[in-house]
Amino acid sequence: MSYSYSDEVDAKKILLLNKNLNELPKFLKEFFGGIAINISTNTRLAYSYDLKNFFNYLIKNEPDFDFLSINSFSLNDLSKVNVDHIENFLNYITYYEKEDNNGIKHRYKNLEKAKSRKLSSIRRMFLYFNKKRKLSYNPANFVDNPKIHEKVIVRLDVKEISNLLDEVSSGSKLTERQRNYHNYTKNRDLAIITLLLGTGIRVSECVGIGISDIDFYNNSINIIRKGGNESIIYFGEEVKNALEIYYNERIEKSPNPGHEEAFFLSMQNRRITPRTIQKLVKKYASLVTKFKKISPHKLRSTYGTNLYKETQDIYLVATVLGHKNVNTTKKYYAAIDEDRKKSAINYIKLKNNEN
Repeated sequence: MSYSYSDEVDAKKILLLNKNLNELPKFLKEFFGGIAINISTNTRLAYSYDLKNFFNYLIKNEPDFDFLSINSFSLNDLSKVNVDHIENFLNYITYYEKEDNNGIKHRYKNLEKAKSRKLSSIRRMFLYFNKKRKLSYNPANFVDNPKIHEKVIVRLDVKEISNLLDEVSSGSKLTERQRNYHNYTKNRDLAIITLLLGTGIRVSECVGIGISDIDFYNNSINIIRKGGNESIIYFGEEVKNALEIYYNERIEKSPNPGHEEAFFLSMQNRRITPRTIQKLVKKYASLVTKFKKISPHKLRSTYGTNLYKETQDIYLVATVLGHKNVNTTKKYYAAIDEDRKKSAINYIKLKNNEN
């Protein structure tokens, strides 16, 4: 199992988290230490960014706290934060400007989903100290969640899937410069896109696959899921064929030190990065569909939608995709409903063609 890669990613996030803790009020070290036992490093890192934005806002924009610094902000000061402060913060981050260390202004924007996540981080902080009886009040509980408008699931239809795989194989629509690289990466790219379409795994899970994780006898792969849990996924014959072709090429390569176990390699013989996979999916998909912006996550949506369409089993889809909550999976109902809406055009005739 590719623990070395997973540990390396986690270690980098812990270093970032520790850096952020030095830029937060000192009492928050207790909070982040207390939640470490059941909250993933990734989530704690997200909390640290959100809370850093929140405390910087309070000090720079709210008169009740403008005499404070990050280092002097105490639990007693936190007890003075009220509903208005939090609502003002959420309104502020909708669109704001911030100077970097070089005095250059950067513009930032947060939509409802991002604001909801930041509110969740603030709530979790107050909840922790409230449960420890160090705060008697959680003002974040009285702030309404931003209304999130669900996006329509973008996915490929059957013809688009076929066209995408054909294009990855042939590279016929690539530029001359792209075709030069395509000769070296074709089998790898086809294995990656076929795997994403045929299993619905996440990019992070795909990147983390090691050679020893793949079992061609049982058509299975050991992966590290989001959150760090180990899981086994299974693949069909089309995925197997694509993986085997690349495997035979991969074992002839000489990876750079530290990347020997990586299954998918970059042209520099290093473990491929999520960014590289995102770019190659976008490159090929843009050649076969004009209006859909396809990312690796859209390939995951394509798989989830197709699996639900074939099985009508939302719990199976949730299990295969690694969703902890089936409500996350229910969005695939909407995708099927969209297909039914489209089929309505076939039921109504405006003219009687028999006459």
